[in-house]
Amino acid sequence: MPALYIIATPIGNLEDITLRAIRVLKEVDLILCEDTRVTKRLLDKYEISKPTMSYHAQSKLSKSDKILSLLEEGKSLALVSDAGTPTISDPGCLLVAQVREKFGDMVEIIPIPGPSAVLSALSVSGFPSSEFLFLGFLPHKKGRETLFKEIAVSKRTVVFYESPHRIEKALESLKMHLATESPSNRRILVSREITKIHEEHFIGTPNEAILHYEANPDRIRGEFVVVVEGV
Repeated sequence: MPALYIIATPIGNLEDITLRAIRVLKEVDLILCEDTRVTKRLLDKYEISKPTMSYHAQSKLSKSDKILSLLEEGKSLALVSDAGTPTISDPGCLLVAQVREKFGDMVEIIPIPGPSAVLSALSVSGFPSSEFLFLGFLPHKKGRETLFKEIAVSKRTVVFYESPHRIEKALESLKMHLATESPSNRRILVSREITKIHEEHFIGTPNEAILHYEANPDRIRGEFVVVVEGV
């Protein structure tokens, strides 16, 4: 039976990949990549010689049609993103939906679990995690402040991604809304460059985080994961 494997890849350190992921990448007929150049570094490290094809948010409909045709021919494909678990805040979810709609249970869709920035940050926060709310990347404008208001009153731990261009504004919004809606000592965790050389996890109030990055502007780089303690 043809199969589409959803394979989690390292979010920084190339050693963070499972033995099963390496085996499956060596066995499939084709690897679908967010950026083939990024994936090539991983494949070269583990001596994996398989054809690759790009698949990302800007891919045209013809690319999806080609992928569906390959599955129809009985091929087995792997889907990877540049980092972490595909389909999570990632356009790969659209491909999975298309495969399910076209083939139903005639094509196996198999997860190969592994690295996740969300779970990595949550695991070192010390905040309750039996329930948590993941918001992905927050919108740039429309609805952004509404989400911060919802975060401020959430009883659950909340996790979201942020870019270095907007992290300072995000911290200011958290400072304002958390001060209005919750105890002044409510904490957040700001994680960046997880598993990379400059990995950092800062925990404290939003105001303490703002002061930390004001004192260390060189650390406002890389991708950020913000974890907010519930009320």
